[in-house]
Amino acid sequence: MPRIYDNDSRVVVVSTKSQLTQQLGVVAGFDDPQVDLEQYRTPPDLAAHLIHRADLEGDIEGETVVDLGCGTGMLALAATLRGPRQVVGVDIDSGPLETARANTRRVGSNSGVSWVHADATRAPVSAERPATVVMNPPFGAQDTNRHADRDFLATAARVADVSYSVHNADSAEFVEAFAADNGGTVTHAFAAEFELPRTFDFHEDDRRALDVEVFRVDWATDDRSGRSR
Repeated sequence: MPRIYDNDSRVVVVSTKSQLTQQLGVVAGFDDPQVDLEQYRTPPDLAAHLIHRADLEGDIEGETVVDLGCGTGMLALAATLRGPRQVVGVDIDSGPLETARANTRRVGSNSGVSWVHADATRAPVSAERPATVVMNPPFGAQDTNRHADRDFLATAARVADVSYSVHNADSAEFVEAFAADNGGTVTHAFAAEFELPRTFDFHEDDRRALDVEVFRVDWATDDRSGRSR
């Protein structure tokens, strides 16, 4: 059942996962996607599943949530519907951020988002308060973007006490090793599908389902964290 509670004197309805998926269906994608940035709209069902799982772990409601490489805002806006303390979306491309602002109105959340135009791998985000990072980083499929997911994880290690990130299937060894080398621990992982529509000229299929994995990494190994784990 949806939870109803008071947030700054406003009534907020926190939806079930299926309702969250429906609410995110109005989130528009990229008007002019850039292949070098691997810009694809995160599917609403994947975003809803990630945020729902994060909320069940106590990582969304009442917390600061940072969406690195937010694009048009799918994950950030999903988080706003689960009662966070604040949400920040960071992206290097100003065009999608304009769409994200319009998507905020479409979703109709009571919680606002601070949209920041910046390189997510050098995000000007403070680690003074506990933060949950959510992200669907580039997989590094393009020559100009090799190891991009590594750079995003490095930012998460710097600013978050917990992160949720989407990666290619069979990335567990890489993510676990990177987390361990940077003071983190993979605590949860789950498989999902990323429905990819034909977006660029080199795409041969009208639609393709990619196997992906979502990893929860606990980075709270020092005094940054105000939450007990």
